[in-house]
Amino acid sequence: MSHTITLYVDGACRGNPGLGGWGAYIVNGQQEHKICGGEDHTTNNRMELTAAIEGILFCDKQDKLVIYTDSKYVKQGITEWIHGWKKKNWKDVKNPDLWQKLDEVCQGREIEWHWVKGHAGHPGNEMADQLANLGADETLKKSKQSPSMSEDKKKSEPDWLLDDPFGLDLAESEEELEDLPEEIIEVTVEETVQTEVLATDSNEDASSSEVSASTEIHPQIVITPAKLQLHGPRQLILDTETTGFYYQDGDRIIEVGALEMINRKLTGSSIHIYINPKTPVGDSVNVHGITDEFLQDKPLFEEISQVLFDYLHGAEIIAHNATFDMNFLDMEFKRAGFKALSEVCDVTDTLALAKSKHPGQKNSLDALVRRYEIPQRDRTFHGALLDAEILSDVYLAMTGGQVSFDIDALSQSEDQNSRSGMARVEIELPVILPSEQELQEHENWVKQFEEKHGTACLFAK
Repeated sequence: MSHTITLYVDGACRGNPGLGGWGAYIVNGQQEHKICGGEDHTTNNRMELTAAIEGILFCDKQDKLVIYTDSKYVKQGITEWIHGWKKKNWKDVKNPDLWQKLDEVCQGREIEWHWVKGHAGHPGNEMADQLANLGADETLKKSKQSPSMSEDKKKSEPDWLLDDPFGLDLAESEEELEDLPEEIIEVTVEETVQTEVLATDSNEDASSSEVSASTEIHPQIVITPAKLQLHGPRQLILDTETTGFYYQDGDRIIEVGALEMINRKLTGSSIHIYINPKTPVGDSVNVHGITDEFLQDKPLFEEISQVLFDYLHGAEIIAHNATFDMNFLDMEFKRAGFKALSEVCDVTDTLALAKSKHPGQKNSLDALVRRYEIPQRDRTFHGALLDAEILSDVYLAMTGGQVSFDIDALSQSEDQNSRSGMARVEIELPVILPSEQELQEHENWVKQFEEKHGTACLFAK
């Protein structure tokens, strides 16, 4: 006899990667079950996935499951993105072992997936969070009780240079809410992250886009903080998806995505929002794949307008066929009581730029990708952030001549310097020789390095 069982699943990680735990709170009528576990070295996303897998495996296959998770990565991954991953044979997907396992345990089951805002006082989610932390605590206790683990830890601590001379292992191990697929570029940030925002004037430089602390962040707005702290004018590579082509006839925006660029470098900051247009998407679903059902629980434009306006304000907007995007954004912001975006932002249209560079040729985004030999991405359906990422590559390729080296100018400059009569100062630097003890320590270190890595050391005599 089948039952409807409610599962609340959650993961926790102390460091990312670091010590992690997972928890599943299972409610079956009047019965409750609490299960948890953990790993010594893992990531938050792996723990979120493990919690879902273990929770499902705990239940009978004939039971209907209603699962609540505070991870959009898990919810959207299993309900939306997984179909594309399978088509690509899991290429470039992080944590493929756990995604395949989750897919396997879901087969033949009736499951409803729901997202719930984390750390917002939801009783089921709070219990799952407590279980995840309990799993991490128990894992930590076990590792302390295991002498072999303690010895391994001690071995790895004394010499960071020996373990990772150039910091390469560290670079490869960093995973920052990050495991989203190429198709959906945005990084799933912990929904409770408070992003401080810098309100910028159109003439003011900003190192990163941020939203004013006084502005409440809607839970379905995904803002990724900048990873590079750069100074200079902000450029935002932007794209929108809409219900149709004609803003004058009632078509509305359903998705906005933008990537931040400063000094021709993507900072890592982005904004991504799905919007309920209060009107059917109609035939446009064939372009973007976004359905009325998917948009049903998304915020209205007026609910997200302040945060979006703050993020875009004062930047140079770069868009392909920018007139289309700006007409829609101007219309939406005016309806919400704001100035037209085009009044507070400069706009660069890459379509106009492409037509001037390649007159008489096709200048669609796909055509430019082929022309500039930019790596292809799956564009079965258009997506705002995916198109923005592609456009950033196209824009940099089209404007790349601005940063090329002028060899003739450099040669001329050298000739002028040689004729300027500048005196060359000769300085004899002192030579400091190592002591016998230092030489011995160096030799020991080189031997340890070669034993560990099985290759000759660059610093060997």
